[in-house]
Amino acid sequence: MAEIISELMEKILSLIEEKNMTALKKLLSEAEEMEILQVFYDLSDDDQVIVFRMLKKDEALSIFEELDTDVQRNLLSSFSKEHTIEMINEMSPDDRVRLLDELPASVAKRLLVSLSPEERASTSIIMGYEPETAGRIMTTEYISLRRNMTVEQALERVSAQAEDKETVYTLFVTDDKKKLEGVLTLKGLLIARGVSGDTIGKTDGNTPIGEIMSKNAISVSTDTDQEEVARTLQELDLLAIPVVDKEGRLVGIVTIDDAVDILEDETTEDIFDQAGLADVTGNESDRSDVLINGGLWKIWKVRLPFLLATMVLGMLSGLIIDGFENTLESIAAVAIFIPLIMGMGGNVGTQSSTVFTRGVVLGHIQLKNFVKHFIKEIGIGFSIGALIGTISGVVASVFLGIPMLGLAVALAMVITMTVASLLGFLVPFVLIKCNVDQAAGSAPIITSLKDIVALVIYFVCVSVFVGNML
Repeated sequence: MAEIISELMEKILSLIEEKNMTALKKLLSEAEEMEILQVFYDLSDDDQVIVFRMLKKDEALSIFEELDTDVQRNLLSSFSKEHTIEMINEMSPDDRVRLLDELPASVAKRLLVSLSPEERASTSIIMGYEPETAGRIMTTEYISLRRNMTVEQALERVSAQAEDKETVYTLFVTDDKKKLEGVLTLKGLLIARGVSGDTIGKTDGNTPIGEIMSKNAISVSTDTDQEEVARTLQELDLLAIPVVDKEGRLVGIVTIDDAVDILEDETTEDIFDQAGLADVTGNESDRSDVLINGGLWKIWKVRLPFLLATMVLGMLSGLIIDGFENTLESIAAVAIFIPLIMGMGGNVGTQSSTVFTRGVVLGHIQLKNFVKHFIKEIGIGFSIGALIGTISGVVASVFLGIPMLGLAVALAMVITMTVASLLGFLVPFVLIKCNVDQAAGSAPIITSLKDIVALVIYFVCVSVFVGNML
């Protein structure tokens, strides 16, 4: 499958580069919808627009409904007003609401007004419920039957409405007041008609729906939490579950594909929550938007304070070097290892910071257990420092012929790399706890502190072990 996707991607990019839209349209018409969907996310924004415009209308709508809302927004921005209204009108109500929730209020309101009366009514119903509830994620596109209908009449209704409904595999039975009375499957309906296996001839199309439906229909209310709805669908292995209001009237259904999306989203939220980052994740999107799309002054306010602070610390590093000027003049070889010690410390600090950030994001590091992870990282930094320090010390001793300088380099390397790994975990942790943007602050602070520590440690070691040569 991966090879097919990779090959399709290469062909699409090649045809776009050649501007051969006729061949691209033919290629897409022959590809499977799932293949196109997988390729779509790896395309650039401009290429996504080109590919989307080459799709058949029905396929384009089907793929559009499956895309993430940020990709949908990008595509909508490239559409004409008429095309946008057409796409929004043809979306299923639940997918439409999901998209409208992510759009600016003014845009969402304008699109809602542009819908047909029927689609506007179904969309408004869903938007009237609280976010993250069954009412907000349900679709109103389902097939309902009456218990006094015959099997033949029910099949005729299914056939007539199937194209416009979310699912036909699960059918719902209501009374005249739309109260849910039962549920049955399309398979059960076909069996009742006598067209499946050894059931042929045992029943006919005149059997009332009320006799074959399940009267113990499992349902959820409009205010049921969306995660609970998704778990119920998963645990009971259902394709769809009915949603009823306080009076027991059927108002919509939630399908298994929606449940899968919800469980993925909720799992991600749970990971951040367990990591103690629930508030952080809520702020990161806004912070990222400011740093990427914000005005110059807003970007300055986030980034400049850290850089000014590190400039001051950098000057302090210069003062440290100046303070050991006599040492450098006495033994010029001492200066050779300054870039090495500072550079290796920086590398370890960057590694540790990356490990910490990724571990937190993926839930492998929980902030409530920070001390355990912190101590382990210090041990790792020390072990790496011991290995690198030994190699550096041997090189300094052998090639420069100054064994005591080699010892000073080795010890300084061990301590510097241990401290750098410590800072790599500690600095982003403190910034997160202080609700400060760690993306803009971690690297400058770690680098500056590590440089100061590295210089002090190195010159102290040199003074101790090579002091008699000064």
